[in-house]
Amino acid sequence: MNNDPPKEPLGIFPHSWSELRAGRVPGNIPIWVGILSELTEFGIFFVAYFIAKYNYPEAFSLGPQSVSTASGVCNTLILLSSSYFMAKAMINIRLDNRRKSERYLWLTFSCGCLYLMVKTGEFYWNDLQGFSTNTSEFFTIYYYMTFNHFLHVGWAACAILWVIFRLRKGAYSAKQHSGLEALAMYWHMIDLMWILIFPLLYVLR
Repeated sequence: MNNDPPKEPLGIFPHSWSELRAGRVPGNIPIWVGILSELTEFGIFFVAYFIAKYNYPEAFSLGPQSVSTASGVCNTLILLSSSYFMAKAMINIRLDNRRKSERYLWLTFSCGCLYLMVKTGEFYWNDLQGFSTNTSEFFTIYYYMTFNHFLHVGWAACAILWVIFRLRKGAYSAKQHSGLEALAMYWHMIDLMWILIFPLLYVLR
């Protein structure tokens, strides 16, 4: 967060969008451009899911019974925990407690790695059962959505390592931590996407 006075609007957006009128937006403009781009991408996947589900109801009725629900539940709990740890990291940097903030970032990173391990094990289990993108329309959507999310968790976990490195170099403090805040916004977006993906692919029949 930056405690400097709100910046003057650039003049390219409506005046109501400026910090002077709307107040400060968490993170920064680049991360919100990225988040909106990612939400658009996932939105397209969700549209494809509902179109395919409408046209192939039987495949989408049998599909959730075939995947490992236990893995899905486990990863849901892991990501919910990671969001909690990320929130605690933000709370502590705002209190200027860098050591505790770093500790919670490591916990968030560990959750990300654990998610990747569980998801890799799930993909391997699917392969042993003979499930692939060509098995059915459900599995085509399943793999596109889950593997795309897998990649997002992977590079966000790498971003956590970069933020930890920056934190140790003294780049973040109670007065200036927009970089860490931007990472937190992105991480919560990834978790939110999984909360939407989980019931669609593992629960609804």
